[in-house]
Amino acid sequence: MENIIDILNSRGLVEDITNQDLNNVVNEPIAVYAGFDPTSDSLQVGNLVTVMALAHFQRCGHKVIALAGGATGMIGDPSGKSAERVLLGESQIEVNVEGIKENLSRFLDFENKDAPALIVNNIDWLQKFSFIDFLRDVGKSFRVGSMLGKESVRSRLDSDVGMSFTEFSYQLLQAYDFLHLFDTEKCVLQIGGSDQWGNITAGIDLVHKLRGGQTYGLSIPLVLDSSGQKFGKSAGNAVFLSAKKTSIYDFYQFFIRTADDKVVELLKIFTFLSLDEIAELEELVKIAPEQRAAQKRLAEEVTLMVHGENGLRIAKSATDVLFGKSMDGLQAEDLLEVFSNVPSTELQNDQVAGISALDLSVTAGLCKSKGQARRLIESGGLYVNNNRVPSLDHLISASDIIDDKLVVLRSGKRNFHLVKV
Repeated sequence: MENIIDILNSRGLVEDITNQDLNNVVNEPIAVYAGFDPTSDSLQVGNLVTVMALAHFQRCGHKVIALAGGATGMIGDPSGKSAERVLLGESQIEVNVEGIKENLSRFLDFENKDAPALIVNNIDWLQKFSFIDFLRDVGKSFRVGSMLGKESVRSRLDSDVGMSFTEFSYQLLQAYDFLHLFDTEKCVLQIGGSDQWGNITAGIDLVHKLRGGQTYGLSIPLVLDSSGQKFGKSAGNAVFLSAKKTSIYDFYQFFIRTADDKVVELLKIFTFLSLDEIAELEELVKIAPEQRAAQKRLAEEVTLMVHGENGLRIAKSATDVLFGKSMDGLQAEDLLEVFSNVPSTELQNDQVAGISALDLSVTAGLCKSKGQARRLIESGGLYVNNNRVPSLDHLISASDIIDDKLVVLRSGKRNFHLVKV
C-alpha cells in the first residue's frame, strides 16, 4: 500500500500535520474527511485542491468522506474572511448541497466496492440538538481563551468589523462534526485548507476530551492567484466547476493562461499525471515556453475531469473558433456557450435569411453604417461563421443559420457579434 502522505508531499499538497505519527497510521486503511460549506451551488477551483487530496486518499485504499455543511453553511465559516458572510436561507442551502454532491461525484467513486466514498450532510445530526443541549454537551468542552487564540478569530477581532457570536461559534460546530464522524464512521483524520487549521485542531481536542481518542489533522496549502489572493467566491475571482456559472471555454482558458512559473505546481495539484511526465512538461517550459505545452496539458486534464470528453471537445473547438478556425461540428448551443460574453442581437428569420451580409452587419449592430460595412467587406474583414464575406452582394443563406438559431458575425480578428434568430 503506497504511503498517501508521501504522495501528497510529492505533489505539494501538505502544509502541516498535527502529529507526525500520521505517517505510520496511514500504512493501514483509515477513514478521512473534508468538509465543504454550501455557500454556492457549485464548488470552485479553490475547493478542487482538497477534492484532489481526497481522491488521492481513495486511490490509496482509504475510506473518504465528503461532508456537505448543510448546517454550518447556515452560519458561515469566518476562516480567511475579512467580513461576515451573507447568511443563506434553508431552501438555497438545500439547492447548494445538491450542486456540491454533483461536483464531487466527478472525482470521488461512490460505487467503489472496496473503498466507496461517502457523502454526508451535517444538518442530519446538528439539527437534532437544542441550543441548551449543545451548550451542555459540546460547549462545556471548549475554553474561551483557546477559542480566542485561533487565527481566524484573532484576525477578525483586530479588524474594524469584528466578529459576531454566530461566527465565533462556528468552530464548535465543525469540531462536533469530527466527533460525530469519529463515533459513526471511525474517522480519524480531517483534511482542509491551511485556513481551516484552527477548526481542525478544535475537532481533535474535542474528540480527545470526550472520547479519549487519537485523531489527526492535515492542512493543504491554499492555491493563490497572481495577486496573492486565494480563489474564492467572495474574492470575486472564482472559477466554478459548474458550466452554468463558469463556461467550459472560460474554465479551459483559465488553465491555459497559467503563468510559466506556476504551471508545474498546478500540474502536480490538479492532475493525476505521473511526476515523470510532469518533469518532461517542466523541461518543455524551459526550452520551448512559446509552445505552452504544459499549460495545454493542464487545461486538457482538468477540463476532462470536470466536464468530461464532450466538455473538452467544446473547449478546444471553442478555442479554435475564437482564433478564426472552422465552426464545423459545433452546434448552436455549443457556440452560445463559447460566446456567452459576446454582444448579441435577436432578429426574426426573415431579417436574416436572404439578406445581404452587408445589411445584416448593420441591422445586427456590428457596423454602425452601410459605409463602414462596405469598407469592411472590401478590405476582407467581415466574416460570417468565420468564413470571409467575398463580395458586397453576398447573401445570407438558410444554411448559414446554425441549427436555425444562430449566425456568428466577426469583424477583423477578434470582434464577434451573435445574431440569435
